[in-house]
Amino acid sequence: MKWTVLGFQSPFPGADGATPGYLLEAKEKKILIDCGSGVLAQLAKRMPADALDAVILSHLHADHFSDIWVLQHALLIAQRNQKDFRSLPIWMPNQPRQWFQAIQAKPLVKVQVLREGRTIDLGEDLTITCYRTDHSIPCFAMKISDGKSTILYGADSGPDTRWEQMGVEHDLVILEATFLNENLPSHPTGHLSARQAGEIAEAMKAKSLLLTHFFPTYDYRQVVREAQERYSGNCMVARKGLTIEIGKRNG
Repeated sequence: MKWTVLGFQSPFPGADGATPGYLLEAKEKKILIDCGSGVLAQLAKRMPADALDAVILSHLHADHFSDIWVLQHALLIAQRNQKDFRSLPIWMPNQPRQWFQAIQAKPLVKVQVLREGRTIDLGEDLTITCYRTDHSIPCFAMKISDGKSTILYGADSGPDTRWEQMGVEHDLVILEATFLNENLPSHPTGHLSARQAGEIAEAMKAKSLLLTHFFPTYDYRQVVREAQERYSGNCMVARKGLTIEIGKRNG
């Protein structure tokens, strides 16, 4: 499996940046996971949007799905130029209802609903299982397996997320690092700090940790340092274009 960072900043993109979006390539499938602001421009460097096999949105906050509206235009152009064009499957939660209904009403997409414990079977042993996270609206972490390796994408997740149900010893765990120690709020907000991400990865015995979902103005070296206070494994920080191939040495 191959995981490529298209966007990682939040809640807004920095210069030439993008909010969360990732390209998963596995079993000859190309799946876009989250589709934030600026993600399609980064995807275009690698492939046309109409070549995607599916899109999965962890939740319907703008920084994770705003480029879906732009994606519709790419699909309309593709339909005009392709006789064998097929609607694009989009998996997402059905709340908040107004956003779900607006996306569902668009042409050229086939919307399906994410639910707790649901497993998406993409064929050839490629599966994605969904787990509800601690967040302000329905949001789902995803355990991705190709039958040999596993990736766990934590999406947006507060400290009360039930990580124990998602298993241990994943080849790659992707966790948000929204806060640094210096700006960690006194009350949980449905987001993690870099240090908390490190603690979770250590408890899960993750083989590698990728930190993502942080402010464009953060010093990325500090993000890694704070996670490494609690995590002893291979720790990486998201950057635009970073590709991680499971089974190969990354850093």
